[in-house]
Amino acid sequence: MTRAFRAAVAAVAFLGVSVSWTAVEAAQTGKASYYRHGKRTASGERFDPHDYTAAHRSLPFGTRVLVTNLANGKSVIVRINDRGPHIKGRIIDLSFAAARVVDLTSEGIGTVKIVPLHKAEPAAPVTEVVSLR
Repeated sequence: MTRAFRAAVAAVAFLGVSVSWTAVEAAQTGKASYYRHGKRTASGERFDPHDYTAAHRSLPFGTRVLVTNLANGKSVIVRINDRGPHIKGRIIDLSFAAARVVDLTSEGIGTVKIVPLHKAEPAAPVTEVVSLR
């Protein structure tokens, strides 16, 4: 595990979010992008670029996911409410707000690690991760 990822898991545990070992084993690493336009998500919700949400091909709607930008160690918790990404080679599409938290907006794409969390956790930035190094 990388130092940034360990710090993210420690911060999530510090915040009271449950991360099981099966969730850590279900972690994926790959490319992420973001989107800021849309009307409805695959779950039927109205798309809100200012909400901490994301699109994933197979995770159930409502699943909370810890997304860590491996380039800078910044993390955010998002809720899966859409399907995608529709571009080959990408594992997750973040809302604009979530992408801004992990600094993906300038590049538009980046390498991330995603870890599914317990479904009841709030979607929010995990800014404490950077301070726990």
